[in-house]
Amino acid sequence: GFVLRCEKVKLRSSFRAAGLGNTTTALTETKDGAVKENNSEQLDDQKMVRICDKLIQVFMVDKPTPTDWRRLLTFSKEWDNIGPHFYKRCEDRADSESDPGMKHKLLRLSRKLKEIDVDLQRQNELLDTIRKSPSEVGEIVARRRKDFTKEFFVHLHTVAESYYDNPTEQNAITKLGNICLAAVESYDTTTESLEALNAAELKFQDIINSPSVDAACRKIDNLAEKNQLDSALVLMITKAWSAAKESNMMKDEAKDVLYHLYKTASGNLQRLVPKEIRILKYLLTIEDPEERMSALNDAFTPGDELEGMDVDCLYTTPVQLHTWIRSVVDAYHFSREGTLIKEAKDLMSPTIIKKLEDLKKTIQDNFM
Repeated sequence: GFVLRCEKVKLRSSFRAAGLGNTTTALTETKDGAVKENNSEQLDDQKMVRICDKLIQVFMVDKPTPTDWRRLLTFSKEWDNIGPHFYKRCEDRADSESDPGMKHKLLRLSRKLKEIDVDLQRQNELLDTIRKSPSEVGEIVARRRKDFTKEFFVHLHTVAESYYDNPTEQNAITKLGNICLAAVESYDTTTESLEALNAAELKFQDIINSPSVDAACRKIDNLAEKNQLDSALVLMITKAWSAAKESNMMKDEAKDVLYHLYKTASGNLQRLVPKEIRILKYLLTIEDPEERMSALNDAFTPGDELEGMDVDCLYTTPVQLHTWIRSVVDAYHFSREGTLIKEAKDLMSPTIIKKLEDLKKTIQDNFM
């Protein structure tokens, strides 16, 4: 996920130096021609023209990328006052410019900066809404999920950075960002689950309405071949079979149909799991060292791979199996569970990790 972090920002007093902070807050000239903060509310036209000209230089030369512009505008405390004057100055200079290339650059700068300005205003409006009602973040996300973009979280991070001189406010913004991120992830997970269930329901109804058991099983096989046999559908079929076998109201023929569907679906889903994980899970069930060594020899002996309803004959190489074991063990020790496929995550327990480490050593000592 996008984790918000804040670092204290060192600001310099001149756009000419770097222009990241109070250079954009309130702007006026010093004797040496630099631009520095000035909290005066009234700036005369002549001084504003000079400030805008210096900003044009900054935006065109010193900080020429849209990413720079976003940061500069976000850090500024006075841009709302300066902005209209800046856009007018760009247009005035473009009108009087004899060089077509420079005229184009000035008009483009004004247009692009205005687009960023509007976008930042929209993001600030969302941030203000959240700050006013932090306890309702979940509801706000539900209403305005499309507004919680990556760009919004980047902006929120920059806003937090801009409070370099106010750690309390900076921490509050950072905390608010993490609350938003958690709410978005929760909303997305719920939505994806609902969508998966709805899709599974449609597939399930299509399978159940098949003219025969064979036709229904073929539909399941086809879904598996297209990688569309998901766990939600298998869970739905499993629940239907589980309810049927406990029921006294359903005919045996109907129970048989659901049983066949259940076996077909679960068998197909199992075969979608990487064979190394399936081999590993089988090896972990063997307690006797000699029997486990024999199973390893079988697993590393090439031959025809057969996948049946109850028994699978699979083989792999020592390197491939060792790589999978190392991935699971490393993920456990370095808290990188998110890097594993979901079928491997149920191996993440201290007891199983110990067995995997022993198995890894056995493979290293005897097969590599």
